[in-house]
Amino acid sequence: MALSDEKTATLTVNMERLRREILDLAAIGRDDTEGGLYRMAFTPADMEGRRWLSERMEAAGLEPQTDGAANLSACYGGGASEPVVMVGSHIDTVPNAGYLDGTLGVLIGLEAVRCMKEAGIETRRPVEVISFSDEEGRFGGLFGSQAVAGELNPDLIRTARDLDGVSLVEAMADCGFDAMEALNARRDRNAIHAYLELHIEQGPVLDRRRIPIGVVENITGLFKWSVRLEGSPNHAGTTPMEMRRDPFMGLAEFAGEIPRILEENGSELSRATIGKVDLFPGAANTVPGEVIFSMDVRDTSREVMDQLADAFRKALSAIARRRRLKFDFDWLSVVEPAPCDPEIVKNIEARAAELGLESLRMPSGAAHDAQIMSHIAPIGMVFVPSKDGRSHSPAEWTAWEDIEAGANVVLRSLLSLANDG
Repeated sequence: MALSDEKTATLTVNMERLRREILDLAAIGRDDTEGGLYRMAFTPADMEGRRWLSERMEAAGLEPQTDGAANLSACYGGGASEPVVMVGSHIDTVPNAGYLDGTLGVLIGLEAVRCMKEAGIETRRPVEVISFSDEEGRFGGLFGSQAVAGELNPDLIRTARDLDGVSLVEAMADCGFDAMEALNARRDRNAIHAYLELHIEQGPVLDRRRIPIGVVENITGLFKWSVRLEGSPNHAGTTPMEMRRDPFMGLAEFAGEIPRILEENGSELSRATIGKVDLFPGAANTVPGEVIFSMDVRDTSREVMDQLADAFRKALSAIARRRRLKFDFDWLSVVEPAPCDPEIVKNIEARAAELGLESLRMPSGAAHDAQIMSHIAPIGMVFVPSKDGRSHSPAEWTAWEDIEAGANVVLRSLLSLANDG
């Protein structure tokens, strides 16, 4: 649907205001020594960020609302009986984070809604900007969107803990929330027309190709394992190499097998990462007796993910048998792949073209709230370039002109989605 009305066809975001708000929120939770943000979910910095965002919503003439999962949102326009078009992301961060991951999607959503209101543009459907709770995973990740999608249960809420052993129930109570109320945050799928999210790419493709807009076609799924190989600890000097039951050598052999397994069983979008390794007993002069390592595997196809899981399991089993090791693993998490809605993909491309912006269809290799929202609504995602592909670090950045381009694509996409037939 082309934006033919003169008022909507010429509407653009107020970039100076958006720039100022990005920098203002970036000051909340910032460590002046490291330069990164520490605004993890349900910490004092997170609560300060929420208060700041609520005040910005009020200043825009909107009425902020907080649901049982502590998701913060505000609506504009539309008929009361019409399903909403949602736009947003999250403002919580990983430790020592950059300024834009999640935050950019929320602030651009707010700016788009504010621009509509200031221009007096009426939309057929309400447009709702939302900031989801704990996307980054202090208590597991994607908590707020899972609550909206109705994917939580009392046991998940009761048992969720962070790496320091603090429970979700305790952390939310300290912030004035009842965690069990998250069960009441569920939305009726008929009440949401579409969900749109802008995010930094978190990879190098757009930046290297100098393309300002990425249009996400599908979001990767992933599974995480904790793998344990057990051998026999022994003296490093007196144990002959052929007599050792060394689990680290098993890990090394397995790591070397990963490229072959991906090539034979995966796709060009498959990824596998061993990101954390613990050796026991961990002494320089001792053959290790046990190794525990993480395994993160991703692809946009659930069938491919299943094939990779089977291939990795067989490889580990064969290596353990050959090296006389014990082998077991635990499934830590599984996130299903999610396709973006084909019509919303076309819509975003059309809006970018109207603005004279080059765009590229691409997958998302990272998980997002949009992934969960796809279970109850059609979704679309807009990517903007990440400088040098950096993310989850103080080096994370996107050029202001790319942010402005992405914001205007989101604004026009929302207008189209909120008014189409």
